[in-house]
Amino acid sequence: MKIRLKQIEKRIDRIRSELIKIDAMRPGSLTRQYKDPKNQTGAYYQLSYTLDMRSRTEYIRKEWVSEIRRQIKQYKRYKQLNAEWVSLSIEHSKLSMKLERTQ
Repeated sequence: MKIRLKQIEKRIDRIRSELIKIDAMRPGSLTRQYKDPKNQTGAYYQLSYTLDMRSRTEYIRKEWVSEIRRQIKQYKRYKQLNAEWVSLSIEHSKLSMKLERTQ
């Protein structure tokens, strides 16, 4: 159990260091829409996301598409690391309590 606790602590430390590297981020999904979908003309980009339990939509200029995609990717990475950290913290807590009882 002590070995597993150390492994968890090391992984949490690595997660912390990865989280520090994350800069600008945005939730949502970016899609290309068309003013005339049948003929696929008049393309524009739309960012859709939910924040504070409200759905939001923003139009994104073509020159910002790659940056917004990068920010969305950063947000997804943040969410993944955060979820892993919480899961590891729960496991760490349970193992710590179990170890206390056995001693």
